[in-house]
Amino acid sequence: MKIAIAQLNYHIGNFEANTDKILANIQKAKAENVDLVIFSELAVCGYPPRDFLEFDDFIELCVNAVEKIATACVGIAAIVGGPYWNNETEGKKLFNSAFFLADGKIQSNHYKQLLPTYDVFDEYRYFEPSENVKCIDYLGEKIALTICEDLWNIEGKELYSESPMDTLIKESPDFMINIAASPFSVLQADNRTEVLQWNTNKYKLPLFYVNHVGAQTELIFDGASCVLNATGEVMAQLPFFEEHFSIFDTKSLEKELLEKIPSKFKKIETALVLGIKDYFKKLGFKTATLGLSGGIDSALTLALAVKALGKENVFPILMPSQFSSDHSISDSLELCKNLGCKHHIIEIEKIYESFDSQLTDLFKGTEFGIAEENIQSRIRGTLLMAQSNKFGSILLNTSNKSELAVGYGTLYGDMAGGLSVIGDVYKTDVFELCRFINRNGEIIPDNIITKPPSAELRPDQFDSDSLPDYPILDSILFEYIENRQSPANLIEMGYDEALVKRILRLVNMNEYKRHQTPPILRISSKAFGMGRRVPIVGKYLS
Repeated sequence: MKIAIAQLNYHIGNFEANTDKILANIQKAKAENVDLVIFSELAVCGYPPRDFLEFDDFIELCVNAVEKIATACVGIAAIVGGPYWNNETEGKKLFNSAFFLADGKIQSNHYKQLLPTYDVFDEYRYFEPSENVKCIDYLGEKIALTICEDLWNIEGKELYSESPMDTLIKESPDFMINIAASPFSVLQADNRTEVLQWNTNKYKLPLFYVNHVGAQTELIFDGASCVLNATGEVMAQLPFFEEHFSIFDTKSLEKELLEKIPSKFKKIETALVLGIKDYFKKLGFKTATLGLSGGIDSALTLALAVKALGKENVFPILMPSQFSSDHSISDSLELCKNLGCKHHIIEIEKIYESFDSQLTDLFKGTEFGIAEENIQSRIRGTLLMAQSNKFGSILLNTSNKSELAVGYGTLYGDMAGGLSVIGDVYKTDVFELCRFINRNGEIIPDNIITKPPSAELRPDQFDSDSLPDYPILDSILFEYIENRQSPANLIEMGYDEALVKRILRLVNMNEYKRHQTPPILRISSKAFGMGRRVPIVGKYLS
């Protein structure tokens, strides 16, 4: 049997565009005499549709799209993911379904059994788990069809009491197909391969795996669809982070490694660029603005934005104050020159003095402190939002994960924005990512990378005045946030007890700030946002 994998970038709720894209790939497959073309999980509506699934007309539009796609499946079959409403069942009526289409109509529906409710997933909120799974009989072959999580209940990492393949294998299938919506994280490619290989080794069957590609707000999908033989060898690896169409023959699988797994920082760079690009495209925006401070975070954000949107569509604004160093301005100007983008300079010293004079009576008898520092940040936020409103640009937030974790940012100031580009990138990785971007020549000036980080909101200020060195800070944050290590575990691992308590207290007491940040592009296994649900008023190390 000739099988085509269509790895595509969908747009949530854009039924016309999604359907046209699916139909175009079916026609492409027919021209190549393909027998079966497979599309990813919830392809007709995009993933994750979230509470759109609570609207009956949304589900009706999904089913109408599937029925339209089915009419094109004459002389060819297709497997397409979408939600399906079944009034004959008890419990929830909605299923996460894979539709088998052939002879111009829907031949069968296959419902997802294992519904994830961890991290960014909340499928049990909407769907009923399948109680019955069955194979597909087509062209003399028996196909074991599963949907994403249905293959992830592997030995030693069990999250569920049963596995759909244990039932499907009783029908003696010839091969497995898994249609997925598996979001990207830095370690996900390795974890995914491990899961897929575990299944092929256990069931002794080849596996055809198709995944989404593209970004849906904060979630980024890396594609990386693949084909494995019955011994778990990866026979074909489709490209990461781009649409692709490939054809395979079940009887003669040949090794076709279209792309090796990219390096860590290549993955991060490509993911963030794709995240920016799709956020703007799917929202209908073209231009971005951001504050350029001369620091490494805004420099990295600008470099990524220019790569995603083009130098003509990104407008950085330099807003020096009386505390800004000369090199911060010169470094920013050099960066703009290297990237070829226009810039604008707005001096904020006089604006700050105006605020200060109006607050003289209210602040009488107090020393210069955090309030005065934050006024500068909020002036800059106001100016950036003015540019955003006037010209219809999205303001890009430049805060990194380390700062967001410990509350090292100003609400309505440097934490403002429509999209947080590097809010899931620790400061130590910010440095490494900048060095990676400079691998073929200097784009980000070396002085920006090597100088000590500073907010420059008061004389001779450095991040190290109030924070531990970033390698120490980030290692503790990583263990606490990603690995969910408790304070006791961290101390047992050798970290200083007082430092652990101080850092974790900062993390927990600043949850209220993170609830007011823009969407954060997710590149880790535990990003701030929808995948990390921590009480604001909880008393834990507070």
